[in-house]
Amino acid sequence: MIGGAGSEAEMIAPVPRISIQAFCETQEVAQIVQKAVGDRRMEKAHVKVHMGGATAAVEAYRSAPTPNIIVLETSGDRSELISSLESLAEYCDAGTKVVVTGRLNDIVLYRELMARGISDYLVVPFEVLDFIRTISALYTHIDAEPLGKIIAVTGVKGGVGASVVAHNIGFSIARDLQLQTVIADMDLGFGTVGLDFNQDPPQGIAEAVFAPDRLDANLVDRLLSRCTDRLSILAAPATLDRVYDFSDTAFDHLIDILRTSTPYVILDVPHVWSAWARRMLVGADEIVVVATPELASLRNAKSIVDTLRLARPHDGAPHLVLNQVGVPKRPEISIADFSKAVDLKPVCSIPFEPKLFGTAANNGQMIAEVEAASKVAEMISDLARIVTGKHEIRRPSKNILKPFMDRLSRKKAS
Repeated sequence: MIGGAGSEAEMIAPVPRISIQAFCETQEVAQIVQKAVGDRRMEKAHVKVHMGGATAAVEAYRSAPTPNIIVLETSGDRSELISSLESLAEYCDAGTKVVVTGRLNDIVLYRELMARGISDYLVVPFEVLDFIRTISALYTHIDAEPLGKIIAVTGVKGGVGASVVAHNIGFSIARDLQLQTVIADMDLGFGTVGLDFNQDPPQGIAEAVFAPDRLDANLVDRLLSRCTDRLSILAAPATLDRVYDFSDTAFDHLIDILRTSTPYVILDVPHVWSAWARRMLVGADEIVVVATPELASLRNAKSIVDTLRLARPHDGAPHLVLNQVGVPKRPEISIADFSKAVDLKPVCSIPFEPKLFGTAANNGQMIAEVEAASKVAEMISDLARIVTGKHEIRRPSKNILKPFMDRLSRKKAS
């Protein structure tokens, strides 16, 4: 069963660690900026919102240095706007960018502002994502490589098969969509990505996390274990010789490096609720939440989905996957009741097939390698297209050429 789920999160580059000061004239614009501050993409930026518009900005910077970005709202006409900018220019430090918001939708005004060195002009009304996109674009070079997409997969409780789903999604993206993919196993103590791909790399994610001073793109490339031409894994040590307690930002640098070097990064996030795990989920571009149709999963799924919705108000809802559906003799919550309670329709309901999954696990294979034509393999492939935002590829019928060949045979016979 395949269904829709929320709008896809827009790919806007995270804003770097900069200072932004907004001088607003209306509560409407001030509230938009305040809402943007809480967005995951603005997490590193330091933002202050002031009222008073251009007049307040000029007074503020008479005796104080200007920030990286000044956001200036003006409701005046063209001449008043230009006059205000000229006054502000006397106090702007070199390198300060100015973004103007106003209600005049005039291309001639826009060109004049650009000619005067204004970084961008936003016409009121605008949305929160419009503001974030504008700020982000100021620090994204036109010729820069596009940022990779972070897809976080987690289970609502242990044993729901979230890691298997994560690994098969990554395999499908690499094989079916022909896209470079990295799977990062974040369960350092008990991770299974090495087992599932029949790999035993001597190094992996632990070396990246425990050596932050040496961490760069070259080190990450050496730590990756290549499974195919398009798929690499960052394996967990799966040993208990040390305790894996991390700060909330422990994985940030690693994620930034992976994002700039790989189109798709799958984070296999274990079922824990720590500061770093929450940060990985909230900061991801797409989230897949895996559950089973039982009461504990339902409770936990609702808690996780509600928390993520609250923490990501400008992103689409997580993708809910129901796994192990139809276990014999096990009372189950129906898909309809589960969806209603969580207020989220599953994008995929994977049936309970212990022989198929057991064979794959024991052989270090993916589902499609064990039985490529299986219904489960098709579900995983569709799920990979959903989380990547790629359009679903219609599979042609095996007999699609039969009517044509029949007509051709009849024509030759006649």
